[in-house]
Amino acid sequence: MKHTLSVVVSAYNEEKKLGTCLASVMGFADEIIVVDNTSSDGTVKIAKSFKADVYKRENFLMLNINKNVGFEKAKGDWILNLDADEEVTGELKNEIQQILRADLSEAKRGYWIPRKNIIFGKWIQYGLWWPDNQLRLFQRGKGKFACRHIHEYIEVDGETGELSCPYIHYNYDSISQYLNKLERCTTSEALALKESHYQLSWFDAIRFPVSDFIKIFFAQNAYKDGLHGLVLSLFQGFYSFIVFTKLWEMEQFAQKSVALPAVVGELKNQKREFIYWIISAKIRESRHVLEKMVFKIRRRLFV
Repeated sequence: MKHTLSVVVSAYNEEKKLGTCLASVMGFADEIIVVDNTSSDGTVKIAKSFKADVYKRENFLMLNINKNVGFEKAKGDWILNLDADEEVTGELKNEIQQILRADLSEAKRGYWIPRKNIIFGKWIQYGLWWPDNQLRLFQRGKGKFACRHIHEYIEVDGETGELSCPYIHYNYDSISQYLNKLERCTTSEALALKESHYQLSWFDAIRFPVSDFIKIFFAQNAYKDGLHGLVLSLFQGFYSFIVFTKLWEMEQFAQKSVALPAVVGELKNQKREFIYWIISAKIRESRHVLEKMVFKIRRRLFV
């Protein structure tokens, strides 16, 4: 017996990409649900052309609220959650169909799926962006977003598994698109920190952006993506800095004393961190045993 599948998409002004998303699940999904976040373009018209059930909702800052509404409307045994700029590949369809044929009691309650991010025209294979596993397939009634912050995962009641075939995410096409999304996402992240009673300190203005850049560019090998990797790592550092400033704004721009020696000391610490990870990258890139040993000795000096 093959179980039924509902595809749920939440969209706002996505007339350029929604058609590609819905076309990728036509003939595969038993039901398509589009939650329209009060779009002003042709999003609804496109959704209806694919015979989707459309539900209009307010465009909340916390977008996951409307995704949960779509889950509640779904009638399928399984739910596949997609964003309007995402596409299901043929290989992934085949893998999901195997799950649909299995007994519900024998299957996992939800499945993580690797997401292939296309950013500025390139598949980004390192850093945050690959494999970028997302929990997107789950049994109806067993999963939902907690709606605590914008970059959260679906929480599933029960055991989860992993699929091997990715789906495609046509992420940022332009710098303007990135900056527009940055506004919404950083506000949500700052609110989440505020609600968690995070104690903001002046050194976060340095640590937030620097640590994110180091983590992504060096520790997660984003440098292997060339200029794309460098720019995206810098953008992520900028993103974290904006989160800091918005949280500071939420504290009414509280005055905090900043002593010059303390700033100098923090910058020296960050310099040591940079050197440590530069050497670590050289160790990974080196093909000679002796050279690796020399770099490892140098790195110990910074531990």
